Amino acid sequence: MERNELYPVFLKLHNMQVLIVGGGNVGLEKLSFLLKSSPNANVEVVAPRFLPELVTLANKHNSVILTEKKFNRWMLRKRHMVIACTDDLKVNKRVYDLSRKRFLICNIADTPPLCDYYLGGIVTKGNVKIAISTNGKSPTTAKRLREFFEEIIPEDINKMVENLNEYRKTLKGDFEEKVQKMNEITATLKNKE
Repeated sequence: MERNELYPVFLKLHNMQVLIVGGGNVGLEKLSFLLKSSPNANVEVVAPRFLPELVTLANKHNSVILTEKKFNRWMLRKRHMVIACTDDLKVNKRVYDLSRKRFLICNIADTPPLCDYYLGGIVTKGNVKIAISTNGKSPTTAKRLREFFEEIIPEDINKMVENLNEYRKTLKGDFEEKVQKMNEITATLKNKE
């Protein structure tokens, strides 16, 4: 049986430099996705031209820069991650190859073999964030699961998380004792009744 072996991480994109190559519909989708989850992400979008909707979105975020030029290898300097989503497979492949040479993680939209990571479905309720991956097999399934979790996770879950954080600060003892106490308190979260 095939298994998803991806390792999930939650990146602080406000501390990183992200490059998106492509200013069309997919570029708009990728930028929207990043900013929905990380509204202060440092992103530069490079393309010879941009959809008006992408320009409008970028103008709402001071941390987004639009560069109206064709992609050039020097644009990869001082980057942490790259997304290429042009309608030219040769350009996308070049971005991927150059990114790999620089040890940058790269995502080539709709081309799973040329992806070091996928942008999965994300559910956010305050401090609680759940990421969903289908291993690049079915973005629609990830979307439906996201919608499901958005409905079933209570709106007040953030209050519970904040209260538990405050309680955790008051606990005495070593690390293991604190973990045991927090496990006891949160055990009711997994009850199926």
